[in-house]
This record gives sequence, C-alpha cells and structure tokens, in this order.
Amino acid sequence: EMLFRSNLVAMVGGGTSPKYDEKAALIWDDTAKKVVMDVSFNQPVVSIKLKYDRLIVVLRNQIHVFSFPNNPTLLHSFDTRDNPKGLCDVSPFGQVIAFPGRKCGSVQIADLETTQPGQSTSPITISAHQGELAYITVNQQGTLLATASKKGTLIRVFDTTTKKLVVELRRGADPATLYCITFSHDSSFLCASSDKGTIHIFAVKDTSLNRRSTFKKMGFLGTYVESQWGLASFTVAAECACICAFGPGHSVIAVCVDGTFHKYVFTTDGNCNREAYDVYLDIGDDFE
Repeated sequence: EMLFRSNLVAMVGGGTSPKYDEKAALIWDDTAKKVVMDVSFNQPVVSIKLKYDRLIVVLRNQIHVFSFPNNPTLLHSFDTRDNPKGLCDVSPFGQVIAFPGRKCGSVQIADLETTQPGQSTSPITISAHQGELAYITVNQQGTLLATASKKGTLIRVFDTTTKKLVVELRRGADPATLYCITFSHDSSFLCASSDKGTIHIFAVKDTSLNRRSTFKKMGFLGTYVESQWGLASFTVAAECACICAFGPGHSVIAVCVDGTFHKYVFTTDGNCNREAYDVYLDIGDDFE
C-alpha cells in the first residue's frame, strides 16, 4: 500500500521464502531504500491501509489503528468477523473506516477522529447482505459505502451517516467473483470488475441514467426487475484479475494481471469507446 504518491510504502512479507515476517507491518522508505518502521503482531497481517496520519493494520479477526508516522501509538482496536481477505477501506480525504462486522454480511463504520487512546468508540453497523462479504469500499469523502457479497450479483450503496440504502446496482444475474469496486472522484459514478471479464459503470448520483429491465413494466416479477443495471460497460480478459478506477473526464481505466492496460471513455447515454490499450508484460518475461 502506497501513501498517496509519496516515498512511503507499507508491505508484509509473504511467499514460500519470505524475506520479512508475515506477522509484521513494515513501512519502506524508497528514498532511503530501507525499512523505517516495523510493527509486529502475534498473527499474520492480511492487509494494510495508509493515511497521512493513520496506519491501519488488518488481522484475521481484528483491525488496529495507529497514529502515523512519528512514534506510532495504538489508538484503537476493532473486533471483526473472520476476515481472511483483509476487507477494509478508509476514506483518503475523510475520517471514515469500514470493515466487516461480527455478523454475516454486516459492515461496521467508525470515525477515525474519535479513536483516541482509552476512548471507547462504538462503530455503526449496517446489515448489507445475507451472504458473506466479498468487497467493501468507501468514496473519497467517506460519505458513501459500497458493498458486495460473495455471490457478486448485487452492489449496494449506503449513506455512511444515515445507514440508509442509497441505491441497489445489479452487476449481472450469474454469480461472479468481484475484483474491484471504485467510486469516481466526485462520487457521481461507480465502476466494478469481476471474473466475467466485464467492467460495469453505474450512475450513483443521477440514477435515472442507469438501465432498467425491459420487464419492469409488468410489475410482478419481484426485486430482480427493480434493480438498476449499469449505464455502460466494456470487456477485458475473462477470469483475469483486474482493478479499475476513474480517470480524467468520463474515463475508466482497467489494469489486469496479464499486464494489459485499458482506457475507455463513456457517455451518460450509455456509449463506451476505447481510447487507449497497451500490454506492459509479455508472456515469458524473466522477473529475476
């Protein structure tokens, strides 16, 4: 995890012959070319999040919040449901942190400003899904939360203050593994990638832009036809892990594990056109 575009990178050891302990959160200074901070735990670290004033370390059943970067002090600890994927997100320009609750499908939201030593903080709990969570993300301001379950068919967006459901977005009808969910900078749109190889783009503020099922007028087919479908989409390689994010204007960038780079520009009436494509890795590259 990089701290914005700075020289500080948080990392955890791993692999068959790890150089660093998998039970330690390390801060690497790329200017000094060395580890400048080492925070150890009694179990493996599964994820790390960085803010300019906070270090968040995710374990299987706990999340620890430290002051950062000088003399890191434990500010607060939260208990979670078993969290092997290290699900956790924090708003870069707000003070909201979101992570799995203790009940299946629930999300806890806490305010980092109130997490001071010795001060008890009770996170807000949202019952987001019936099944286990697969993805959690918050917008840059920390006002919106998007979640998906392991089924991967629905993305739900909640208001972090009122806990109310803002909109329910349908990725598709078939189960899928979601790789990434990201809000645009102004939270007007949301994009999502999955193992189906399709990047979906949804409207969050003006939801009238999203497509509706052609069966909606029949009125008796239940919540399936009530869901909002993406206003635009484009495809990448199926079953290839891929992250996506919004670029300047109405552009979406997707970077896949096979080294491909995709940039598409979409319009509010649903058109989506490729603006750039590149391959940064060739099959058979020697990474030594």
